[in-house]
Amino acid sequence: MTQSLSPGATTIDGAAGQLDIRPVSGAIGVEVRGIDLNEITDEQAARVRALMLEHLVLFFPGQENLTPRGHVALAKRFGDVEVHPFLPRVEEYPEVTRIESDKGGKADEWHIDVSFAPNPPVASILHLITCPPAGGDTMWSNQYLAYETLSQPFREMLEGLTAVHVLKLPHVIEMSAEHPVVRVHPETGRRSLYVTRMWTSHIPQLSRHESDAVLQHLFEHSERPSFQCRYRWEPHTVAIWDNRATQHVAVNDYQDYRAAQRVVVVGDRPAGDTPRRPDYEPSADERYYPRRINAHRGY
Repeated sequence: MTQSLSPGATTIDGAAGQLDIRPVSGAIGVEVRGIDLNEITDEQAARVRALMLEHLVLFFPGQENLTPRGHVALAKRFGDVEVHPFLPRVEEYPEVTRIESDKGGKADEWHIDVSFAPNPPVASILHLITCPPAGGDTMWSNQYLAYETLSQPFREMLEGLTAVHVLKLPHVIEMSAEHPVVRVHPETGRRSLYVTRMWTSHIPQLSRHESDAVLQHLFEHSERPSFQCRYRWEPHTVAIWDNRATQHVAVNDYQDYRAAQRVVVVGDRPAGDTPRRPDYEPSADERYYPRRINAHRGY
């Protein structure tokens, strides 16, 4: 049974119990109350997954009971969990990474989590432990809408193109993967943009300058405010988002300490249209820097 609470809010009764669901914006995200994520049932887990597929990012305030063990168990409801290649981890729980603002944990550029891996995460589950009294919000962008609002000729141009995503930490790690520019969601079948300002270096089927121009347009388009929600954190709020059809950014407008714990769910290889163009072949005297990240920065 669904009953109206207030404009945009609903209460849903059923096998998963009563859930209070309130939209965060018109484009993406809902806040969910009435569930203890540390003691989640099979029925509740199924409902949470359905909500994620529909709204892309879910927020659960008041989750003080969530332990690292419960955090991992929650993530396993969505699939296998992974150990992040380089972030600090919670003792005895290597699947749980610790993200702290005073230790480089400010992801203040739009990104898809770990898109530089062959199999980027299905979902990320973030437990915000400590947050500043003001600032430190996080923003998400709906990449279904980003794709669907492109003109038809531009969408046709993108069909079959791929993009290279690169992580470079000098003397530590380098990883890269090539994924479709337009991803087809394995569960919903919807198409979304799948390039990101933080990790995407180039579209190999285009010249460097063409790639720069196309990516810069896609970066700016995918970050439009009309596709976004912005969430003001409270301590012990949990966010779950579909990493296959969203981007996010942590707003870096604070000086106070901020700490969170995150678990990510192992993904599958992103699927899209069959590639239909060969890689671009630069001429012998052409300057070509295929693995430089971010089109808006100079050579």
